[in-house]
Amino acid sequence: MRVYDKFYINGEWVDPVTPKSLDVINPANEQVCATISIGSAADVDKAAMAARNAFATFGRSAREERIAILAALVETYQKRLTDIADAISDEMGAPSKLAIEAQAASGLGHLATALEILQSYEFEEMAGNSRIIKEPIGVCGMITPWNWPMNQITCKVGPALAVGCTVVLKPSEVAPLSGYLFAEIVDEAGVPAGVFNMVNGDGPGVGTAISGHPEIDMVSFTGSTRAGSLVAQNAAPSIKRVTQELGGKSPNILLDDVNLEEAVTRGVMHMYNNTGQSCNAPSRMLIPRAQIAAAEAIAAKVTESVVVGDPKAEATTMGPVVSEVQFNKIQGLIQAGIDEGATLVCGGAGRPDGLEHGYFIKPTVFSNVSNDMTVAKEEIFGPVLVMMPYDSIEEAISVANDTPYGLAGYVQGNNMDAVMNVASQIRAGNININGGSGDLHTPFGGYKQSGNGREWGAHGFTDYLEVKALSGAA
Repeated sequence: MRVYDKFYINGEWVDPVTPKSLDVINPANEQVCATISIGSAADVDKAAMAARNAFATFGRSAREERIAILAALVETYQKRLTDIADAISDEMGAPSKLAIEAQAASGLGHLATALEILQSYEFEEMAGNSRIIKEPIGVCGMITPWNWPMNQITCKVGPALAVGCTVVLKPSEVAPLSGYLFAEIVDEAGVPAGVFNMVNGDGPGVGTAISGHPEIDMVSFTGSTRAGSLVAQNAAPSIKRVTQELGGKSPNILLDDVNLEEAVTRGVMHMYNNTGQSCNAPSRMLIPRAQIAAAEAIAAKVTESVVVGDPKAEATTMGPVVSEVQFNKIQGLIQAGIDEGATLVCGGAGRPDGLEHGYFIKPTVFSNVSNDMTVAKEEIFGPVLVMMPYDSIEEAISVANDTPYGLAGYVQGNNMDAVMNVASQIRAGNININGGSGDLHTPFGGYKQSGNGREWGAHGFTDYLEVKALSGAA
């Protein structure tokens, strides 16, 4: 069993100010897989001051120095790729193939992308008679989630270090092993003391302290919309910048000329990826009413092919959800769908047959769902798809936008003019066309209550920069 009882502050592994431990539960077997320390405001204070002191030098570092640091992080991360994948599988239940090829690999990709962009990124430009300089904002607090733990750490830390910011990271206490491994990578790579700091803990104890700390200049948060609102409120008195990537309830509109077999199969499998624990999952499939019965049959067939079980087993394609809390929440929402009259196509309440332990969910499809049902409105964050019939494309677009969220959208059809017309009307930050998706250079973020700011690629640098105008200095 792993024991991580220290924090990484000012280039050293240090004891918490007040000792307090927390067990980390493997969601596949409900057994303790690690023990961590839980921090407090006092630990955040130490980390913030270390980051502030380091910023005095690192904030003025040469591009070449930061290139060397990112290159060392990429090299060191590559060596630990298998360790990272194993940790992710243990802490949040990702099947081994997903853990290595997507979860762990995405972290390497974000660091490599930040390094690539830094090589030629323009930190100065002319506007009229003024020289415009982009400078690091300062000390950045980062609060990251459990569903894509290393992806979210690296897509924040990589750009921040690239532009010269220093960091205080709080990984999710539900899936904290990735954070500890990343701190080990930072240490081995020789990142200067105080540039990266990590304090583990929960939202009330550490997240609140980070978001309100006077020495932290901005906060980058990924998580639920409810928690994001609290972060913004805590940050408001100090007028610090807050960027957020929050919840989603993404529509997947199938046009009437679509290849139904391909489109439904693609949508269902995407929904089940990462056990439905992705904020941009295509959780609402909108289908022409005349095709709904055929779509149900396809969805049921696809669902039968999903192998739910031990993440370490080679045959497994879907693991558990991350925790008992999430398991109980999803079970309640599935029951709400049944109670409110949605058609249960497959799946339903309870664990899959043969799985008596672990937080496993039956992959579930509801049909004939109206947009006033709970399963259509709430972010379920599990392998539950709702199918919604529509009678006109205008109705489909209206339903797609009838949500407080706006992270992602999906449109599938053969007539590209019609597809693009629909895509242009969806109020969301990322629209995926006919199964296409962005790469690590694509800006990622949402409209409305799905957040603000953008991560990934060159756009991911922007949130960590201040803009200074030097007039008369041309």
